[in-house]
Amino acid sequence: MSFKDQAFIGAQYLLPQHLLSRAVGWLASCETSWIKNPLIRAFIDQYDVNMNEAQRKTAEEFRCFNDFFTRELEDGARTIASGDDVIVSPADGAVSQLGPIENGRIFQAKGQDYSLIELLGGDTQRAEPFMGGEFATIYLSPKDYHRVHMPVTGTLREVVYVPGDLFSVNKTTAENVPRLFARNERLVAIFDTENGPMAMVLVGAMIVAAIETVWAGLITPPKRQLKVTDFTNPQPVTLQKGEEMGRFLLGSTVVLCFGKDKIDWLDQLKADSPLRMGEAIAKAD
Repeated sequence: MSFKDQAFIGAQYLLPQHLLSRAVGWLASCETSWIKNPLIRAFIDQYDVNMNEAQRKTAEEFRCFNDFFTRELEDGARTIASGDDVIVSPADGAVSQLGPIENGRIFQAKGQDYSLIELLGGDTQRAEPFMGGEFATIYLSPKDYHRVHMPVTGTLREVVYVPGDLFSVNKTTAENVPRLFARNERLVAIFDTENGPMAMVLVGAMIVAAIETVWAGLITPPKRQLKVTDFTNPQPVTLQKGEEMGRFLLGSTVVLCFGKDKIDWLDQLKADSPLRMGEAIAKAD
């Protein structure tokens, strides 16, 4: 690891992660035009954001930076792959890792893995259906579309907010911060699907101001304590394949988990494979 990377990792252990993220969150929600417009323009230029596919094209059309960051796309900008046995990408981004969940562990990067039970909030019964199953970790870069959609049609069973750290989630930290995705703040959503239970884990990161869902709005930051919400009663939430389920206010990572012998990832997918929301990533067994 280079000195630059060592300094980058070391600084994250020392910085007040949550305080910094809340401060950035305040700036990102500022509606003052002389603050938010230059900020949005600078971000578009820095990260080469494709505004041609967005419904709104200019900084002036957005209420604040968060409004820009969670921008909606033009109708038809993404196609949802058809087929009842087809699982689609929940987001734009790139594959960080994917493969089997072995001995209750999920591969993070060379020399790094973490516990499935810890990822899902520390409950053995919640994790049991995914033991021996499959996972995919999808990284959303700053330039990406930051709404998260359903890989398959599912009915929400349970939501778990898990407090934690806010390390960056890029390749450098994934390779050097132990248990990165199981130690960061995250939202775990368990859905019942025709392919068995599916876990969608939205992982927070450095300067990620919040996570939102379509059924509850703003999820983080609440009180920083573990919170489990049962959605089986009285009114179930069912979302169709391709339908929006949540969004990041400043981007991060989605970890998908399926049970044993339920799905097969497409052969061409591997670490660093680019993804667009709605394209096929797996087939149901």
